[in-house]
Amino acid sequence: MKTDQTNLRSFIDHQKMTFLQYSTILLCFIMNMLDGMDVLVIAFTASSISAEWDIGPQALGWVFSAAVIGMTMGALFLAPQGDRIGRKKMILICASIMGVSILATSFASNVSWLVVYRFLSGLGIGGMLASVSTLTSEYAPNRSKDFWVTLVMGGYPIGAVFSGLVAAEIIPNFGWRAMFQFAGIATLVTIPLILFFMVESLDFLVKRRPANALQKVNRILARMRIEELNVLPLLERIGKPGSVTTLFRGELKKQTIMIWISFFMAFATLYFLLSWIPKLTTEAGLSERLGIYSGTVFNVGSFIGAFTAGSLAIRFGLKRMILIFMILATFFMSVFGFFSGSSGVLIMFGLVGFGMQGGFNALYPVAARLYPPEIRTTGVGWCIGAGRLGAVIGPIAAGYLIGAGVSIGMNFIIFAVPCLVSGIVVYLIKSDNLS
Repeated sequence: MKTDQTNLRSFIDHQKMTFLQYSTILLCFIMNMLDGMDVLVIAFTASSISAEWDIGPQALGWVFSAAVIGMTMGALFLAPQGDRIGRKKMILICASIMGVSILATSFASNVSWLVVYRFLSGLGIGGMLASVSTLTSEYAPNRSKDFWVTLVMGGYPIGAVFSGLVAAEIIPNFGWRAMFQFAGIATLVTIPLILFFMVESLDFLVKRRPANALQKVNRILARMRIEELNVLPLLERIGKPGSVTTLFRGELKKQTIMIWISFFMAFATLYFLLSWIPKLTTEAGLSERLGIYSGTVFNVGSFIGAFTAGSLAIRFGLKRMILIFMILATFFMSVFGFFSGSSGVLIMFGLVGFGMQGGFNALYPVAARLYPPEIRTTGVGWCIGAGRLGAVIGPIAAGYLIGAGVSIGMNFIIFAVPCLVSGIVVYLIKSDNLS
């Protein structure tokens, strides 16, 4: 059958995946691993920095907040540019920003510069998250798209675990600056890989039509063993690429509001867990060492959950799996208090990570499916941006609750509520592209 404007996507959806598709998805997974490593590197170095500079928790709070603000700005304003200049270029820009700023952090001489560098690295991380999930969705066949996007987003906790293992070896022997140097160089090393092995999105080339678009499309199709096009498909534009107002046109308006609510609620719960797990572990009566391990157990459970949710979504539907995994997370968080003071807390952290991240990571393919190619990176980026607001509010609210004497078990019950709301809201989204 001749490849033409009507069946190009059908070829990708129905033929076996090629080496080009696997390698593109692998690179996206690696970049998301680096996101996880680059976010958590400050958590592992904070104690050493505080001791060397004799700074208090208030100053460190600004450092932590700078990264979150940067990630929010990156998702809202940097990521949408991927709909204008292309996914590959945006990933390349974000990797460069991340690598240079993280490496530069090792030369910081005071808190002010540390805040600047963490903001810049957050900017790159925020743009990267939206870009890699979008590119993955556009090279994955429709039948397994949810699995691949969820798996790629599962690279984030793997990067966090790897960062902790490396930090345990580097920081005691070489100091905190060496850890930032390692993370920065590891990120910069991926730039040649992006340049030479990552390909631009076919959807972007067909819809946006940069210079020599037909030739670029045909080179990619040849590597995917798909017959070349004689002409590019007909255009059906729905709005200006990169414009957030396009997310609220027609049926997209209700869907956008609902997915934003879901991301906001999920981020609030997730960042409560990420921010307070070590502290809550020690307050539960376990040693500081076990407090550190708790974060690792949580992230290992998170990756297993993401892999499992993505695999099951192929058979049982994406929205249904998100709801089930969020219900599981809600249950595990609700009974968490019964395990305080015992080593069973570690097992519970793994189970909470399994349910929470399994459902959370599956939100990304939902966002990717909701929006057409012209505004896909914009749509995913603003979902992440809405979620980041929850990431800011969640840990702050938890701090007030803990300060007011609310028990550990009750904190987990309280933050189980937005987790459940997230699953219910996304399940209620109506779209022909979602099951």
